[in-house]
Amino acid sequence: MDAPASPDERSRHGRAQRKRLPRSAHARTPAPDARADPLAVLAAQGAGRVAELLPLRYARMAAGPFPFLRGAAAVMAADLGADEHTGLEVQLCGDAHLLNFGLFASPERSLLFDLNDFDETLPGPFEWDVKRLAASVAVAARANGHGDADALRAAEAAAAAYRRTLRRLAGLGELAVWYERVDSAEVLPLVRRRNRERVAAALERARRRTSLQALGKLAEVVDGRLRIRRDPPLLEPVGELDATTVRQVFADYRDSLPEERRRLMDRFQVVDVARKVVGVGSVGTRCFVVLLTGRDAGDPLFLQIKEAGAAVLEPYAGASRHRHAGHRVVAGQRLLQATGDIFLGWATGPGGRQFYWRQLRDMKGSADVTGMDPGLLEEYARLCGRTLARAHARTGDRIAIAGYLGAGDSFDRAVGRFALGYADLTLADHAALTAALTDSPVPAHGARRSR
Repeated sequence: MDAPASPDERSRHGRAQRKRLPRSAHARTPAPDARADPLAVLAAQGAGRVAELLPLRYARMAAGPFPFLRGAAAVMAADLGADEHTGLEVQLCGDAHLLNFGLFASPERSLLFDLNDFDETLPGPFEWDVKRLAASVAVAARANGHGDADALRAAEAAAAAYRRTLRRLAGLGELAVWYERVDSAEVLPLVRRRNRERVAAALERARRRTSLQALGKLAEVVDGRLRIRRDPPLLEPVGELDATTVRQVFADYRDSLPEERRRLMDRFQVVDVARKVVGVGSVGTRCFVVLLTGRDAGDPLFLQIKEAGAAVLEPYAGASRHRHAGHRVVAGQRLLQATGDIFLGWATGPGGRQFYWRQLRDMKGSADVTGMDPGLLEEYARLCGRTLARAHARTGDRIAIAGYLGAGDSFDRAVGRFALGYADLTLADHAALTAALTDSPVPAHGARRSR
């Protein structure tokens, strides 16, 4: 067996990649005429989704450039995949925009800050996640009325926090990196005093978001039986379910859990199932909420079942090694998060559709970036950059990546310029979508925007 490369050799390998792709090259944004047409990418992605929900998806994306960016992960994947990359791979989140970071409870009931969306997770070049994050920072800054100087400063802050954290973690041992986490108790001291009240309120709201809290909002008693409330088209009962199908899918999910979690799951029984519309980019995928009860009706558990398909990065980074797309999502989440949902699992549903399962609410919360002043947005961008670096350090060669990034700010400045340029592209793409929606609630497949 060959001896493993030393830390010095790994660092030299990372630095050597600068000759192939200088750090300044990360400032490049795609030429508008050389890109895959964004509307065609979105229309192709809608194939196979619930057709009646697609107008809602596009309406949510049309609400502004930031919602558009949220829903256009496939568009940005095409842009990133068409350019050169470092070849320094990590397990990517795949959709690391600002609102895909947030709060959730660890099994020990600590409130942590971490990545919280893994639908597009896949191994790939580390910088793809960093650029997605930085672009979202710039788009959010502009949406809040900040000038380009503030937008650039916040985007650079995200990249700088990523670089500095990666370099710090490169000097630590494997277990120390694996156990690294961002506890909510660390968040408040990072925030300027004038913003602490707002952040503290967000933390408290997250602590209250549990299955018991969801019971009062999402369920009601009908004819003496607990049922999920109707709120069409966002929340609708699935009708009379085939009991055999429910048992088969639930058994498949149960088998994906570790043995001790199966024992816990056996203490709950399924009460009701409803279809739920979630997010922006996910609208149209099949998503369900399952209400279970344990000891009695006052001991609820809400699980979310979400359809999983191929990650948007697969055409550019290669197919997932996981044959089951739900397994891909769960495996990626377990790799990237400091600690995970105890009910994460996957199953195959009717028609061979693939799903992953997780808790609907377990002290979950996300930041409201709307209205953040430049200072708070910069602080939040820095926190997200730090968190992304922690996730990447668990799954890639952090020493090689740290060697590539270096001690200076070349990478930070390049990513900042990329973020501003990509914000321009996003503004144009959003305008093209809103123009297309004047003629139809769903853009035609392959529609071209005017140039």
